[in-house]
Amino acid sequence: MWPSRTRTETVTCLACGTERPRDEAREYDKHGDRWDRDDKTFEHLCKSCHRDLCHHPRDELEGLLVDLEAGATDRERFLSRYLQTVEERYGALEEES
Repeated sequence: MWPSRTRTETVTCLACGTERPRDEAREYDKHGDRWDRDDKTFEHLCKSCHRDLCHHPRDELEGLLVDLEAGATDRERFLSRYLQTVEERYGALEEES
């Protein structure tokens, strides 16, 4: 049986933590493939946080974050490992003049 369309589902924005009705949010798929919906659960962003995102391709970013255990280590250690890994894989970051 299909769920009722009149039901208002509330979701929490993963960026700012606010609760919104589902129809006031956007789905976020950390694997970058929101069209393949089999066996997936989606996180959500409120519309204003979604607008603030960079919508360019994020080649390899999610895999890198998983490899570096983003969210499972403290911020300082994660950032240090992130910068080191990015430099090893892609070369030194460009310096702004």
